Amino acid sequence: MSVFDNGPLVAAVVATIAAQVLKLLIVAATERRFAPDRLLETGGMPSSHSASVTALALALGLEVGWASPHFAIAMVLAGIVMYDATGIRRAAGVQAQLINDLVEELGHLFDAGFQPQALKTLLGHTYPQVLMGALLGVVTVFALRV
Repeated sequence: MSVFDNGPLVAAVVATIAAQVLKLLIVAATERRFAPDRLLETGGMPSSHSASVTALALALGLEVGWASPHFAIAMVLAGIVMYDATGIRRAAGVQAQLINDLVEELGHLFDAGFQPQALKTLLGHTYPQVLMGALLGVVTVFALRV
């Protein structure tokens, strides 16, 4: 038996990869540009974190039962991850954008030669991005027949 026989793990990994590829395709379709960096970035539509933890929890529920401690652990993990994505990480991205705007607007006050690096703003997710990630996780489990 190998790690590739672990259905819940395979479902979580496939859901993550699918979400990241979808981000690349969505940027290509909406912005008419190829952005391979989206394959490794957080944030955006759909949430790969939500896809992963949803696929993991659902696959575990189907495999070991809804009353199992394994499913309970996965559900708590999924709740924390999705709450964090729409709360703390999203707020950090909004704050980063505000700081970037301030630095740009007040850039003339900096010493010559000081070039602050822009903060990453695509950190968290909106509720629709998390919902679509979760739906992708469900679809992945049933597509793989885990």
